Amino acid sequence: MYDQFYGFVEEPFRLSPDHHFAYQHRGYKKARAYMAYAFSRAEGFVMVTGRPGTGKTTLVGALIDDLANERAQIANLVCSQLQADDLLSMVAHEFGVDLNITNKGQQLQYLSRQLQKWHREGRRALLVVDEAQDLSITAMEELRLLTNIQIGGKPLLQIFLLGQPELRELILRPEMEQVHQRIVAASHLQALEPDETEEYIRHRLSSAGWQGDPDLSTAVFPLISKFSEGIPRRINLICSRLLLHGCVEQLHRIGVDDLRQVVEELQGESLAAGSVFSDHDFDVVDEFEGDAASRPREEASGGAASGSEDNWRRRMRRRSRAT
Repeated sequence: MYDQFYGFVEEPFRLSPDHHFAYQHRGYKKARAYMAYAFSRAEGFVMVTGRPGTGKTTLVGALIDDLANERAQIANLVCSQLQADDLLSMVAHEFGVDLNITNKGQQLQYLSRQLQKWHREGRRALLVVDEAQDLSITAMEELRLLTNIQIGGKPLLQIFLLGQPELRELILRPEMEQVHQRIVAASHLQALEPDETEEYIRHRLSSAGWQGDPDLSTAVFPLISKFSEGIPRRINLICSRLLLHGCVEQLHRIGVDDLRQVVEELQGESLAAGSVFSDHDFDVVDEFEGDAASRPREEASGGAASGSEDNWRRRMRRRSRAT
């Protein structure tokens, strides 16, 4: 809806992960470099952790794209409290073992043959396990045993673990010592800093074909950073609703008061889990506030003012109180 109004070639703030929109902030670059380094070593585990919405799945998508020409056979699993046998069945199936083979010994045998075949053909096998913090200890141990499939001392399977911060706690448990020792690289994706939040928003807009419409007040960026707590998925949610608001109100300039309405709506709907706000948060300098050219006209019929007119009046009242 708003993408057509503002002339975007696609929606810039979809909630579903899309690595084509990936913004390479400092933490992202570090994690990507660690994964590339680990892949070049062709052994062990790589662990990438972060809070929900920080971009772990986006990072994996970019990695898979990078490896498209590396003759890599990649299986990508999303785990949800899998036990060892279930995990093994999923891994075997993803790597081409017939679903009708349900015996664990046969599954391991066929999987080993497949990995050996790819090794002879010069192919690499990579298993990416997402939401790995939900794995049981026995399932994690099963993964470790899979890395024991070798030829001439060279492992035939490499494993990348992605998960929430609880994954780090799981790996540090005493019974996970053997897995811990096999981790060749680990990285934690932090939330975006305020300056990165603004760069992230502008990057996503530019990637969608933004030509300056709508014009965004510079004052909205630190506020979006505060209310999203720098979590990219939350930023996407706020910005998507902000652009929808601008489309509905026919706005080509979007400022602080527009953001305030959107945040109020999201938190009223229990959709924004970030910081709560007060009136003081919005007492900031907004270059659009009071601009006569941006004030909406009343309807020609002389009827009630539009929603945008009400917004403008509220801004004027706040300015009067401030002075």
